[in-house]
This record gives sequence, C-alpha cells and structure tokens, in this order.
Amino acid sequence: ASEHPNTMATFFGSVPEAPADGIFEIRALFNQEKNPAKIDVGVGAYRDDAGKPSVMKAVQKAERLCLEETHNFEYLPVEGIQSFRDLAAELLYGKDSPVIKEGRLAVMQSLSGTGALNLSADFLRLNVGPDTVVHVPTPTWENHDNVYKQAGLKVAPYRYYNPKTLWLDFDALKEDLSSLPDRSVILFHACAHNPTGIDPTPEQMKEIVAICKAKHHLPILDSAYQGFASGSLDNDALFIRLFAASGLEMMVAQSFSKNMGLYNERVGTLSVVCPSAAQAKAVLSQLKAYCARATYSSPPSHGARIVAKVLSTPELRAEWEAELKSFADRIIHMRTLIHDRLVALGTPGTWDRILKQIGMFSYTGLTRDQCEALIKEHHIFLLRSGRMSMAGVTPATAHRIAEAIDHVVRASVRTIPSHL
Repeated sequence: ASEHPNTMATFFGSVPEAPADGIFEIRALFNQEKNPAKIDVGVGAYRDDAGKPSVMKAVQKAERLCLEETHNFEYLPVEGIQSFRDLAAELLYGKDSPVIKEGRLAVMQSLSGTGALNLSADFLRLNVGPDTVVHVPTPTWENHDNVYKQAGLKVAPYRYYNPKTLWLDFDALKEDLSSLPDRSVILFHACAHNPTGIDPTPEQMKEIVAICKAKHHLPILDSAYQGFASGSLDNDALFIRLFAASGLEMMVAQSFSKNMGLYNERVGTLSVVCPSAAQAKAVLSQLKAYCARATYSSPPSHGARIVAKVLSTPELRAEWEAELKSFADRIIHMRTLIHDRLVALGTPGTWDRILKQIGMFSYTGLTRDQCEALIKEHHIFLLRSGRMSMAGVTPATAHRIAEAIDHVVRASVRTIPSHL
C-alpha cells in the first residue's frame, strides 16, 4: 500500500517564509494602524497636497485618445512598440544623440525599471559571464541586490554615503572606482539617488565618467526619476548623457512609474549603448531571444501606448512637462516646510541636508530607534533606515512631522552631526 500523503516527503514542506520587504512591511503596518492621524511617508509614490494619489491630466487625456483608437489584442513584438522605444530613448539620450543617429542603441521595452534591471542581469550572465560582479553604491535601493543575485550574479558594494557626515563620500567613491579591476560592472543612480536623495554635482559626474573610461568599466544607470528630481528632463539626464558622450558601452534601466505616474502599468525600457550598429543589432537579438522570450515573452501595450501618445503629441508633451515640474516643485516646497520648522524649533543638529537632497526621498539621518519611535508613538510611517518619502508630505502634515522628529531627536542620546 502506498504511504498516506501526509507522511510522504513533500516538495514544498520545508520552504521557509521569505523575510518581509522593508517598504511593503511599512505599508502593511500603515494599513493596519487605526489612528486616523497616521501619515504614510514610506511608499515611493507621489501624493498631492491632500495626500491622495495624483493622476496626471496629460496622461488621462492620452489614455482617452488611445482608447478611441482601434487596437487588437495580438502579441506585441518581443522588443515592444517601436514608437514607444524610439521616443523613450530620445528622452534619455537627447533627440540628436550620436548613439541614436548612428544606430548604436539596442532598446527593449521592459516591465518598468525592475524589469529592465532583470533584463540587464540576464544579459550579463549569458554574455559577460555568470561570475560577473555588479558593484552597487552603499546604500542603494534594496531591490538592486535582489535582482542581480537572483540572476546568479555577484553583488559587491562601493562607498557612496558617509554616515558620519550624512553626505556623499566622494573621495571614497573615487578611490573605490579607481581600485576596482579594469572592466568592472558598476551600477549608478542616474539622478535622485534612492534612498539618500544625494547626487554627485555635474563636475563630480564628469570625474566619475573619466575614471570609468580610464578603467574601461561598464556602467549601468538606473533612471527611475527623470524629470522628478530637478523638474527638468534634460538636467536629470545629464549623468546618462555624459556617459553616452564618453564612448563607453553602457546600459540604462528606464522607468515611467514616477514621472508619468504609471506605477501599475509597468512601463519602461532597457537600452544598451554599443560600439557599432551591427553590435547593437546582435545585442538586441540576445535580449529578445534569451532574456525577454524566456521570461515574459512579450510586453503589455496599454501603458506604453499612453507614454508614446504623451511624448509624440506636442500639446500633451508640454502639459506633461509642466505637471512634472509642478510635482518636483511641490516636493521641494515640502522639504522647505519641514526644514524651516525644525530650525524654528531649535532641533539639535542642523538640517540643511533636507534642502540639499533632491528627488522623492530624504535620508533623514535618524537612527533606527528614532524611526521606530516615529512609527509607534507618532504614527508616522517611514522606513527604519531613516528614508522618508517627501512626496507623501503635505502642507497639513509637514509641521507635525517636523515636531515629531524634534521630539524623538531630543529624547535620544544621539545628536545629529552639526557641520552641514
């Protein structure tokens, strides 16, 4: 007689529960909180002055136009919609970029930025080698480690943020990039570094590019916030364009989740700058056949059609750029409200870094215990690393957040460094 199923060895009986994702854990705690005055500054999504999700008017209009057009539901090409890919590339590199004009760019439509990173990881494993090490800044978006390790690659840190000065450790960054073996793979944030909100200056970017060129490194740039950082699409693409002009091969993961608010449509691209048009064709063929085809086969269409409609319609493009600038300006204003209230309260330390940081997030410099106190005592939900989403701050909550920070800082032994 066969054994009872309950006594047989199972395939899945010993599978352990995975650790909770830090961001989604905080979101779950926020949803469970009963206090009506709770504040969510953990999730990386834009909110308006009322704290509500905001759908861009240009995006709404573009979607209506797309729905009026006749489309079937046939599979898209594995590489995605041609018009979308072309327009997305121009947004990153500039319409007159030599890499576009010379046909040296391989572009794949992707499942937003995370999907683009996954394509890059699979491509590197298959074509550079399974022993490839991807060097990432310390700290970085936690999913960077996850993506590259799950693809079978190794991940190693390079120094970026100095927890003593609470700012960019540029000398250490340069030292690490210079001491890495030639032809290393290095991931950079294109703009609005997540989680710190601290970017290199344009001059520092040029120095980084020069080091990478001298060492023949392969840069991967994660572009999740173009236009959302400074309010200027061109300014936020500077790091990408400096690398592209250097003659280096490079990869860029591009997302439209933030700058068009298309979070759940999963719209993005992976672009690869190659030494020749022939090589770009070969790279695209590999991405299609062995990366995309083996995972999701072909991409979805709806979000990509919306992006293409916005970027190709002058009136919608202008309206979108104005809205995007207003979003960036609102975040900058929230930074000012929190900073000024902390100064007025005389909160220990100085807080100029909140103004100097850029983009959606602020790395507050608060300790884990201080963050726990904000969550448990003040019902302000931020990441325990001290990362706060400035996009979740509103005029009605800014002072309360500052006052809560003041309380937890005064209640703790640690004093925030005061030299900034």
